[in-house]
Amino acid sequence: MLKMTKTIIKLTVRDVRFPTSLEQHGSDAMHTDPDYSVAYVVIETDQGMQGYGLTFTVGRGTEIVVCAVEALSALVVGKSLEEIVSDFRGFYRLLTSDGQMRWIGPEKGVIQLATAAVLNAVWDLWARSEGKDPRKLISCIDFRYITDALTEEEALDILVKAQTGKQQRVDQMLKEGYPAYTTSCAWLGYSDQLLKQLCTDALNDGWTKFKVKVGADLKDDIRRCSLIRQMIGPHNTLMIDANQRWDVGEAITWVTRLAEYKPLWIEEPTSPDDILGHAAISKALAPLGIGVATGEQCHNRVMFKQFLQASALQFVQIDSCRLGSVNENLAVLLMAHKFKVPVCPHAGGVGLCELVQHLILFDYISVSASLDNRMCEFVDHLHQHFRSPVVIQNAHYMPPKDPGYSCEMLESSVQTHQYPQGQVWKKLQ
Repeated sequence: MLKMTKTIIKLTVRDVRFPTSLEQHGSDAMHTDPDYSVAYVVIETDQGMQGYGLTFTVGRGTEIVVCAVEALSALVVGKSLEEIVSDFRGFYRLLTSDGQMRWIGPEKGVIQLATAAVLNAVWDLWARSEGKDPRKLISCIDFRYITDALTEEEALDILVKAQTGKQQRVDQMLKEGYPAYTTSCAWLGYSDQLLKQLCTDALNDGWTKFKVKVGADLKDDIRRCSLIRQMIGPHNTLMIDANQRWDVGEAITWVTRLAEYKPLWIEEPTSPDDILGHAAISKALAPLGIGVATGEQCHNRVMFKQFLQASALQFVQIDSCRLGSVNENLAVLLMAHKFKVPVCPHAGGVGLCELVQHLILFDYISVSASLDNRMCEFVDHLHQHFRSPVVIQNAHYMPPKDPGYSCEMLESSVQTHQYPQGQVWKKLQ
């Protein structure tokens, strides 16, 4: 059992990048050459314990997030873990509402990415202790600005009701795992030959749900969607993702042309900030049986609140590093449950799968108690750089066994890929 009197005496942050653009891993219609990267945070206590956290980026700009983490570090160092978690809501607000740094947010952009990295490290440290009762979890959430959609009393009621059948769901997850879908087969920069090979391999490994990147060229999208639908057959699930490429009218027209391939959803069809635009797209595509999914670049709980209130999305895609860590993701999970919208997290990148598996398992076990229309994204890149990488069996996330938040990286990987002085980057200069 963790003794929470430990005081945080040091916070370090490093810029770690992987040259994934060399092989077009992660390429989409908007981000054509991503180098998957993290701002990697380690907090240390006076008794030798460490907590690990990160936030995901795609290369250039990671150094800016590192600067933001360093700016926040003064609010963290010197505090004990007990002091933080005894008023976690207050600590969250301390980071997000600093009287001066709040101006470069608030609760959005680089400063929120930095907040996520710091809080992820704190959760990793805290997760080594045992047991979280519902009231303790509720005390971690900042309900400011969302009480018109979800009150603290409603949130507690959801968690209390979900206690029924909880152990059976735990046992089920330990045995079967949480259903996943793959994005690894159809990055936009992949050749048809590679797409076919990866799709064949995935089918042989038991995958039944596939996502395809679209949005750069309609004729090319028609060809690629036709190809992958032929590969996976009529009964497996297909999703498409435009990564914010279109205007509203363009999105409706484009997706209508792709409707014959029976996509379950179109992901990020337009600007991630355009709530009413998403609502218009949702309304137009509903007769075609195509939902709208978004959230990986949704700034904060307030935007999710409005998406839900406006019926602007049919699938909520939380992100473990875009929002303010577990604290803010808890608020979104609870709001999604109240509005009866399934949660299908965004993952991939560097460490996102490792982090988000905890959130989606919690959603099923302690919030929604449902697997209807629910799945978690999986991308098969860079897991070998983590001390406790995700485990996928039969296209399902198996619950992690090691304590913590699963985002501790191998020190050798950090040093090799640290930018710009790591060996990998020196060779590429």
